[in-house]
Amino acid sequence: MLRLRELSVPVEEDGRGAVLRAAARELGVPEGEIRELKVRRRSVDARKKNDIRLIYTVDAALCGDEAAVLRHCRSGKAAPAEAYVYRVPTGGERLLRRPVIAGFGPAGMFAGLVLALAGARPLILERGRDVEARERDVERFWRTGILDPGSNVQFGEGGAGAFSDGKLNTGTKNPRIQWVLDRFVEFGAGEDVAFEARPHVGTDRLKRVVKNLRERIVALGGQVRFGAALTGIRAERGRIAGVTVNGTEELACDDLLLAIGHSARDTFAYLHALGVPMEPKPFAMGARIEHRQSELDRCQYGAFAGRPALGAAEYRLAVHTPRGSAFTFCMCPGGYVVAAASEEGGVCTNGMSYSGRSGENANSALLVGLDTADFPYPGVLGGMEWQRELERRAFEAAGGDCFAPAQTVGDFLGSPSKPSVEPTYRPGVRDTDLHTVLPERITAAMELALPELGRKLPVFRDRGAVLTGPETRSSSPVRILRDETRQSPLRGLWPCGEGAGYAGGITSAAVDGMLTAEAVLAGVSPEKAPVFGG
Repeated sequence: MLRLRELSVPVEEDGRGAVLRAAARELGVPEGEIRELKVRRRSVDARKKNDIRLIYTVDAALCGDEAAVLRHCRSGKAAPAEAYVYRVPTGGERLLRRPVIAGFGPAGMFAGLVLALAGARPLILERGRDVEARERDVERFWRTGILDPGSNVQFGEGGAGAFSDGKLNTGTKNPRIQWVLDRFVEFGAGEDVAFEARPHVGTDRLKRVVKNLRERIVALGGQVRFGAALTGIRAERGRIAGVTVNGTEELACDDLLLAIGHSARDTFAYLHALGVPMEPKPFAMGARIEHRQSELDRCQYGAFAGRPALGAAEYRLAVHTPRGSAFTFCMCPGGYVVAAASEEGGVCTNGMSYSGRSGENANSALLVGLDTADFPYPGVLGGMEWQRELERRAFEAAGGDCFAPAQTVGDFLGSPSKPSVEPTYRPGVRDTDLHTVLPERITAAMELALPELGRKLPVFRDRGAVLTGPETRSSSPVRILRDETRQSPLRGLWPCGEGAGYAGGITSAAVDGMLTAEAVLAGVSPEKAPVFGG
């Protein structure tokens, strides 16, 4: 098998035949000599609006001598295919007690899957409900404003990522990433998730994926309990000895994997009171911005906008201003701004798309980076309290009924403008000066960033684009400390994933959960225990 990188195909010619021709041309062989062709990666090169290209990495199996073809073609794009195989750890059956995982988001799901595959029969505690019941609870909240604090966009099977488009792209580099992507495909995601440069599952498909993953864990001897909140930890002689569930049920426990997500504020407060070492962590806050997807498509793809091979256009932008850095985050093409509160009396936003990404609007978070020195509240939980303050301020500013405060970009910048998009947030928005919701530290940077973003991408020049806020839950405001073995100084406590401050999205959280499960099984830092081979 040979791997060919950077194969460029005109978007108007895209298709298996075009990719096959490009591969044969690069190798200097007839098309019929290639007996198998597998796409490993596909991305869009839209730098030239009159010549948009699709860039492929493929694996090609030839009928003849591949080594001889490689010698003769002298292509810098071709090399023997690298095959990385994830070797599932073993030894789970040697654990005296089944490990306990708190949280069934990406870190908890993939930690649970690795432990189950290793024979450890993990017990997974999830405070929220199963994904189907959770979907009903979330839809009721979006329709009526009636919040279930235990089952919402933040809590429940699949974690917060289950209601944010299911984006799987990550800036981290780890060979386990491909294994994670392949599992998403195995459990019900589209096949393109395995090779797209910016893969996404879609909120509508994610419920099937997480349910199938859960059923695999259960089939392997694991157990997943819903409506089961971690409410206490018992320690003896500096290590975990037991946990409390829902305030009353006591369970013996040697290993507790904390995969609690970035919004488990009560758990953060409990751990801090218990004396578990933690620290405040920089994060970002701001608002969601919505543009018309058709306008974004034209900005990014010109005359090629609307081509099925391109799909809905995306962006990822960042600028540095005298008042701080600002950047777009969790961009949702053809998506919706959604209510993401998990506490009564608060409003916060998130973004999501369905698998077809066919909504009229594009949205993303427009965030301002915040250091711990910016926090107006002292101590480890200062960032968390700041989040809570802004969410309550938004709730009150928009009328106290779960509507969100919203404002056109023009109004925000001081030049009154009519909306050019229909806001998608449910149950609804109210026209509000966001300067009364967000602190000057954030609004000043946003004011300077918006014109700069317009110079980078013309759609950001639209003064009728709508800002809906606040976006406060971009990442965890705390870090639960761990050492090189991935344990807390409280031995047997294994913080992992986004909530513990060690990941920044679905894929990186899943990998962090895998690494932590491997460490539980091996008893050593997983970076020192190779689990990949050719």
